[in-house]
Amino acid sequence: MTTIGDIAAHLESVAPLSYQEDYDNAGLLTGSHSWVCSGALCALDATEAVIQEAVARKCNLVVAHHPIIFRGLKKINGKHPVEKAIITAIKNDIAIYAIHTNLDNVTDGVNGRIADRMALDKRRALAPGEGGLKKLFTFVPVRYLEQVRAAIFAAGGGQISRYSECSFVSEGTGSFKPGEGTHPFAGSIGVRQEEPEMKLEVILPAHLEQRILKALFSAHPYEEVAYDLVSLTNTHTGKGSGLCGELPAEMEETAFLNLLKDRFGVPVIRHTPLMGKGIRQVAVCGGAGSFLIPNALKTGVQAFVTSDLKYHEFFEADGNLLLCDIGHFESEQFTTELLIEILLQKFPNFAVLKSEVKTNPVNYFIG
Repeated sequence: MTTIGDIAAHLESVAPLSYQEDYDNAGLLTGSHSWVCSGALCALDATEAVIQEAVARKCNLVVAHHPIIFRGLKKINGKHPVEKAIITAIKNDIAIYAIHTNLDNVTDGVNGRIADRMALDKRRALAPGEGGLKKLFTFVPVRYLEQVRAAIFAAGGGQISRYSECSFVSEGTGSFKPGEGTHPFAGSIGVRQEEPEMKLEVILPAHLEQRILKALFSAHPYEEVAYDLVSLTNTHTGKGSGLCGELPAEMEETAFLNLLKDRFGVPVIRHTPLMGKGIRQVAVCGGAGSFLIPNALKTGVQAFVTSDLKYHEFFEADGNLLLCDIGHFESEQFTTELLIEILLQKFPNFAVLKSEVKTNPVNYFIG
């Protein structure tokens, strides 16, 4: 049996809730972690129509990118579309799970999927996240070093960007005197013991702390494990807003705009004046990304693809950047396929369906 909690745990292993912005509301919004899941319907938005589709297709879980409950609700009487969706979900025992800015803020998340559409290479976060990392120091008898280190790596420690199993080891001597009632690994009760040890240092994501400590304690031979955990202010290379990368070849600006129209199926693109420059370095941000315009300018990319730009925000490019607004839905439309892939990696024999409801509220009239 697969529970809602099992699915939530997997989603949070990919996009930890601690990665969401402080204004966000990701996570389980309706339903219970203890419910057995009959199927998951993936969508960009958890509208009332999507909830009704889940009922019809016998899925009691909707996994949506956008949180249907975003701002505070004072009444739930069905007079607002959000209230209607929530009422329909509760009446039909439908759980709603939102995976929003936490999925935006992982490099292989929403923005990674946008970069895929343009075949961007040499990817990196446009605004790398700070914090979220810790360093573990522990002390291990020499012959148990590999056993302990392997357990920490298996639990998720030692990952730095695209490098795995990263650690540092130094040699020394530890001392301890076992007291009454102890069961020491070496030595005798009441006698100070000196033991050749290796000091092991490993970086880890803060959200994996408990899992990694559990692995450490399980693999370590000592009855009392000596360790230190230190919070780091280092930039977290696996966490950050936006993404930048490089096109396979430089493109003329009009050709680049046509590429966006083709790859994202957009009828119109709002953009700043053409600069007569080639486009090779590109930044992207799914959804509303105007807050990253300063980062794009500082990074030196020639184009920034995002959405929801306001009139005055276009001026910020100041002739140094081609700002491209392709539409909110259009920039995030491939997130649904991403969610399906994430779930099928863990639950290959489980019913994971794609919503057939078009949730884009914006239409374009082209005369």
